[in-house]
Amino acid sequence: MAASLVFRLHDRGPEVVREVLLERGWEEFVEEEREEEDWNLYWRGSAFRSSEYHNLLPWQRLNHHPKTVGITRKDCLARNLRRMRATFGSALYDFSPTAFILPNDYTRFLTEYNKQRLSRGPSVYWICKPVDLSRGRGIFIFEDIKDLVYDCSVIVQRYISNPLLISGYKFDLRIYVCVKSFHPLTVYIHQEGLVRFGTEKYNLSSLQNLYAHLTNTSINKFGPFYKTEKERVGQGCKWTMSKFRHFLHSQDINELLLWQRINNIVTLTLLTIAPSVPSCPNCVELFGFDILLDTKFKPWLLEVNYSPALTLDCQADITVKKGLISDLIDLMNYTLTDSLRERAYQRQGYKQPCFHANQPSHVSIPELSKVKETKFQKRRSRSSQTQTLPLLKTLRQPEKMNQRQARQHAFVPDYQRHLPPVDLNKIYAARGRIINTTASKPHTDKTLNLILSPHSRTNVSVVNRQTCPALAPWLMDNRSLHVSEVTNHDGTETEAQTELVGETDVSSSIHDIPQRGLGLRRPAVSWKLPDIHSGNHRPVRIPSERTAALNGQHIPPLRVGGFIRTFPFNAATLRASQQKLDVKIIIQELHKLTAQLAASNETLKRKEQENTGCEEDFDSLLWGPRDPPLLSRCFKPT
Repeated sequence: MAASLVFRLHDRGPEVVREVLLERGWEEFVEEEREEEDWNLYWRGSAFRSSEYHNLLPWQRLNHHPKTVGITRKDCLARNLRRMRATFGSALYDFSPTAFILPNDYTRFLTEYNKQRLSRGPSVYWICKPVDLSRGRGIFIFEDIKDLVYDCSVIVQRYISNPLLISGYKFDLRIYVCVKSFHPLTVYIHQEGLVRFGTEKYNLSSLQNLYAHLTNTSINKFGPFYKTEKERVGQGCKWTMSKFRHFLHSQDINELLLWQRINNIVTLTLLTIAPSVPSCPNCVELFGFDILLDTKFKPWLLEVNYSPALTLDCQADITVKKGLISDLIDLMNYTLTDSLRERAYQRQGYKQPCFHANQPSHVSIPELSKVKETKFQKRRSRSSQTQTLPLLKTLRQPEKMNQRQARQHAFVPDYQRHLPPVDLNKIYAARGRIINTTASKPHTDKTLNLILSPHSRTNVSVVNRQTCPALAPWLMDNRSLHVSEVTNHDGTETEAQTELVGETDVSSSIHDIPQRGLGLRRPAVSWKLPDIHSGNHRPVRIPSERTAALNGQHIPPLRVGGFIRTFPFNAATLRASQQKLDVKIIIQELHKLTAQLAASNETLKRKEQENTGCEEDFDSLLWGPRDPPLLSRCFKPT
């Protein structure tokens, strides 16, 4: 019977996450019944500690990347956008009103305020927000500076006083953005989102009426008109994004361009922090981008939410959020190896680095680590005088060492070395000898010693396509899908390392679960690798027609459930994100794409793909429309 995946929720966590995972057959982590590291997903609303990233094991995932506060805290976002404006020009980063961080920027704000007051234009309004509060708390709007009163750090921005209205009600869009990886940058946006309304009609003559000016559900659900039928808006204060698309159909606008401009906001905002976020392949991040449209259908970024609310207040919440979480789990792409947890990864005998605090760019060499000695193995060693792979002295733990210390000691990396090309037949011959031997002395095969640290107790085969071109189909066919989607390897790793992880993923898919002790090898016949494309051994995957490698670079899937891949969106952005993030190239490609969509006058103009002999096998979907078209069919390639 296959083992179940295990989830762990901090402070009981969002109920919708628990509900979705239990429906999918997961088990909830119970501290009294499981070892501390015996879980696959740890979900919490607040940030994880640095030690939790450093101690992350290969089968574990966290729902936050480290150090993303640069866009989720209002003052940090303001500073980063200001820096990007100075670097790339205000015309590009014009999607957020200039922010003043008070009290530090009070003099600058006063200068701008007086400048606007002396101009003969329309009245200028300002909005004040505490930098570290959420759910609309502490926000107020003012016109006269005498009304600016604050007792904490705040940001002040020009208020967008001409928002697009639906039946007289203000609204904004909650866009759900998943960053699968920052190195290389891989971004998905969910097709479903929320449209959040104020519950009283918009009116600039009553700036103190928060029900008219703020769209936060946490505020409006307590409004006097929350349950009242509000013309086209209806009851409550939310629509799904699908309903909003119907509204857009009645407007004379270029929908493709609107969706792409929102997509640009997401990408350009993430670019402000992407180079500085440490690489942590076992993490995923779900952001909530709040976007406001003005009367000219120009999108504006209001803020980025670190842990978007997952409470279920109405039917729109249920429709959107349950599907969102389910698709997010699919995007994490768990496999049978992950469900076996420690048993499977002990069997392979190495630990893929899960966090590179000092290397925000790519790390190309996996760490070969010592594996912890389990209690079962200790008991077995007392009762048996013969072991296939004897324990080395460096791995023995003091008897009185507690469990946590033992785990940390066992997973300290020994050292890193480059992985040389190794002949596949020699390795499997060597593996056969190791499995069947009953000698008590350790095996000293020179070929294996090239890729193993002196203290390693297990044998890992490494294959290099350049030296072994005629490999079996299970090693060559579609390996990128079954490697990067599990541990999200950086694109700069060597082919040898890719095959190392590829073999790991497959070999651990055998349903006969071995004993936890590494010294107890199963008979050689049980190590025969199954065909990954046959029967029950094939894990559930998202559509893979676009997941082949492009010039040796892994292409993330086009779509996973409702998540649409929005970055990288072509071969140029794929290359620009593989090693050191080339922000300049990415911005140039965004300009090209937006200009092409702006030239399209039809709402959903789709042309038959005329360039069947296209020079690159890379395409992307345009996020936003109900049936997202391929970018190559939205306009004629130039």
